[in-house]
Amino acid sequence: MTLRRGGASARPALSAPSAEVGRWRRAQRAGRRWGAWGLALGALLGVATQAPAQWLADALQQATGGRVLLAQAEGSVWQGSAVPVLTGGPGSRDASALPGRLHWQLRPGWSGLTLHATQACCLSGALQARLSPRWGGWTLQLDGRPDGQPLASWPAAWLAGLGTPFNTLQLGGLLQVATPGLTLQSAQGRLQVAGALMLELRDTQSRLSPLPVLGSYRLRIDGLPPGQPGAGTGDGARLQLDTLDSAGQISPLRLSGNGQWSGARLRFRGQAEAAAGQDGPLANLLNIIGRRQGALSVISIG
Repeated sequence: MTLRRGGASARPALSAPSAEVGRWRRAQRAGRRWGAWGLALGALLGVATQAPAQWLADALQQATGGRVLLAQAEGSVWQGSAVPVLTGGPGSRDASALPGRLHWQLRPGWSGLTLHATQACCLSGALQARLSPRWGGWTLQLDGRPDGQPLASWPAAWLAGLGTPFNTLQLGGLLQVATPGLTLQSAQGRLQVAGALMLELRDTQSRLSPLPVLGSYRLRIDGLPPGQPGAGTGDGARLQLDTLDSAGQISPLRLSGNGQWSGARLRFRGQAEAAAGQDGPLANLLNIIGRRQGALSVISIG
């Protein structure tokens, strides 16, 4: 009986240290797991904050079908610089770069990403835009200039990088972009546009014509509000092409047309014609711009 009582009394004395060891081991394993999670999270944050600028360049190249490139990208996704290049897409030998580097800053926030971009050669001040995710889509807001001043001014020769027909036209002059504010909203495959965007070709020239200046032109893009006649559901935007005549001067090349853009599809119908007495110097150019119908060159897209 004494031996049984002695054996029974020894068990609690042995189990107490064993329980402490078990708890210690469990705490050790939990600490290792938390440590592993911490290392993984730290590595993920490190990659996110130090993601190279080339990742942004690759994303833009893919999104534009290889037609807009950020060459010689330096820095990170969040703060970097590169040389903007236009190309004709995969397999094209055409490419045209802007002078100077584009500098950008991307700032994440609760509502999405904010872009701040500058470029000494071509941007008037800083370009500001915001990209916000939405259920089944996204919203892009581009800040404008209420005073009508252009956001950007690029040499028209830059367009030659896009290939045909710009590489044949070899345009000279200035391409300007202006907006009082523009919002693009994509949801479930539908695009809605609010605001306006103006693209202007100023003092246009072409190697296909001996004339020193062909004229100045504006392509205006206006959002279609829901319920507007001809707007359907309010998707997309209306396009209007006009010739800008300066006071007392008639542009030798006359351009006009209109169309509609839905994001997935562009439809445009327009025409080009020579001003009185300018048919000879503009004959080659009119043959390239569109399909000839007598004195007119018909432009048809989509």
